[in-house]
Amino acid sequence: MRVRTDIFVSALMRRVFARGDFAAVEVKGAEAAGAVFVRQMFRDGTESLHAPAPQSFFDSEESDTRLFETRLERVAAHAVAEAVDRERRFDSDLWVVSVETDDLAGLIDFAEDSPKDDGFFRR
Repeated sequence: MRVRTDIFVSALMRRVFARGDFAAVEVKGAEAAGAVFVRQMFRDGTESLHAPAPQSFFDSEESDTRLFETRLERVAAHAVAEAVDRERRFDSDLWVVSVETDDLAGLIDFAEDSPKDDGFFRR
């Protein structure tokens, strides 16, 4: 069973603060099952946007984990803001968490870069 979104976001923020970085909830969505987008801000003013990975990246054992994929990498802040606005028009229940850190390692898990091939379906 997947952890509620509000608990996941709270744990993410605690981990960020424990490392000495900063995080804030920019948009609060559905508490039980909202999608989480992570807006990563760098010192040079660029940003990256990390979104929930498509279901094709999940094995049946991994259905309770949250995996992310990078949608935008080190672009201008307005490009990330526009992407978030488009996503919010599609899904009003999503969360946006802004994180000021140069490295997200250990904070969120990323999906594999290459699709999985189980011999029958290429995912």
